Amino acid sequence: MGFRIDDFSFEESIGYALNLAQSDKVSQVVTINPEMINYALNNEEFAKIVHNAEMVIPDGIGVKIGLKINGYDAARIAGIDFAYKLLEEAAKLNLPVAIIGAKEEIVNKAVNKLRSGIEGLNIVYYRDGYFNNDEEIYNLIKEKSPRIVLVAMGSPRQEEFIYNAKNYLPPCLMAGIGGSLDVWSGVTKRAPVIYQKLGLEWLYRTVCQPERFKRIFPALPLFVIKTVKYKYKR
Repeated sequence: MGFRIDDFSFEESIGYALNLAQSDKVSQVVTINPEMINYALNNEEFAKIVHNAEMVIPDGIGVKIGLKINGYDAARIAGIDFAYKLLEEAAKLNLPVAIIGAKEEIVNKAVNKLRSGIEGLNIVYYRDGYFNNDEEIYNLIKEKSPRIVLVAMGSPRQEEFIYNAKNYLPPCLMAGIGGSLDVWSGVTKRAPVIYQKLGLEWLYRTVCQPERFKRIFPALPLFVIKTVKYKYKR
């Protein structure tokens, strides 16, 4: 379908991301799901962002299914787990971190919990995701020189913000992390482990938040159908 998905194990994805975080350029991680691919198929600007990302990891179970249909047994790497492990490793390496997104009270709670839960975590800048003066925010981040920047503003906003940041920031790794701050803050409960293992976190979240239904359906089944059609076109 024209999109490159990195085939990492979870451990490999963390190692590769840490190398990017300590490289000499701004790198972007896209944690991709079927909704994002469907959007990219109809939006050239967003497709360009995905194509130019330094890492594209399969966050959504639908992406893993699509890859499986086409003969690729790739591991699903949940964005929230990827980001948390990245923070743990950043603390060990003393890499400075910035966190942007969610409402002010949520990001404040999340940062407090992360600092108390991860020893040595060096968060040098954080703020909510409600702003329209991107260039000013880039300059504030630049002053702190973080090596890892996590952005939780939802897609496609977070991916666009990260892509444009490449024109302003010093070398760092930037990753879109969706609703992770809601979970880390304790405001939203994450799906039970059994749902996580079965790749059904999306179902649990849809049951808990029925308003998500219109976003998930028909996007997920249509995506699976597209991957089947692609298989037989190859």
